[in-house]
Amino acid sequence: MIPWRPDRRTMLRLGLTGSAWALVESIQARRRQAQAAALPADARERRLANTRQLTFGGQNAEAYFDWTGTRLVFQSTRPPFGCDQIFTMRADGSDARLVSTGKGRTTCAFFFPDGRRIIYASTHLGAAECPVPPDRSQGYVWPIYRSYEIFAADLDTGALTRLTHNDGYDAEGAVSPDGTRIVFTSLREGDLDLYAMDADGGNVRRLTDGIGYDGGPFFSWDGQHIVFRAARPAPGVDLDEYRSLLGQSLVRPRRLEIFYMKADGSGLTQVTRNGAANFAPFMHPDSRQIVFSSNLHDPAGRSFALYRVDADGGGLERLTWAESFASFPMFSRDGRRLVFCSNRGARAPRDLDIFIADWA
Repeated sequence: MIPWRPDRRTMLRLGLTGSAWALVESIQARRRQAQAAALPADARERRLANTRQLTFGGQNAEAYFDWTGTRLVFQSTRPPFGCDQIFTMRADGSDARLVSTGKGRTTCAFFFPDGRRIIYASTHLGAAECPVPPDRSQGYVWPIYRSYEIFAADLDTGALTRLTHNDGYDAEGAVSPDGTRIVFTSLREGDLDLYAMDADGGNVRRLTDGIGYDGGPFFSWDGQHIVFRAARPAPGVDLDEYRSLLGQSLVRPRRLEIFYMKADGSGLTQVTRNGAANFAPFMHPDSRQIVFSSNLHDPAGRSFALYRVDADGGGLERLTWAESFASFPMFSRDGRRLVFCSNRGARAPRDLDIFIADWA
């Protein structure tokens, strides 16, 4: 995997001088170029061109562009950390830096437009250790850790500002293009719904109220819409299971559909209706196309690929074919590039890496 750049104190402890670290980065850059050049092209991936791999090994996910398209923020589990921490890197994969506390578990980072601050969710106020992973003996589930709170972090000073104060899950946040609002998922009123708040954490208002899991929201690049995933369990067995799991701080992402709405929560529109697990949607800057991850092609539900769909639900198109898992896509602000996470070419069974491609 790519190295993360240690601070000065760590460099001294390890005996690394600035010139030594520059040499390490130079070697890693040549390695990245060689490996990226070796990526095989798949003729079926006609929307993607010049695909490059940015990380090499480990579990790296949820990589999102800054407003300039020159940097990415992402979460990664890598030594010495036992669970995800937040890192930034350049859009070519160089200069990876730890920007979270190194404590607890973190997720869902996103840049403010100024590029000097990010938000992310963390459990570190609950405990410095990684939270206990969920028991999946009864099937695949996602944990909804109650100790998750959303923080803003200054990338220059490392100063943290706590934005949510709620005895329950607050995570899955994204910043509006004008930097004034944050959309996020919260359990504060008994169900997993979407909320918006001002950039300083004030003026919290609820945006969705349908029973089920609403999550993974992102603003469109013009700030007019929010796209997200949602489960709407039918009354009976499905709803009973959802409520039972939620009582255990779990959700089962078996059936998720893509929705979008106006940024104030009005005009809710369902985009997909295929009964699969559709998640991680993001809108193209034209506000007419949505890219997302789905297992709709796999009857067993184990394989995920990227798809593109029009906002009205038409024009569904599969984008990736070279892996068994692809997700967390995001368009750059100019719409010319797509960053995503994938296990294509993975060297170990659980490896997940970050890739970037030109949007054709």
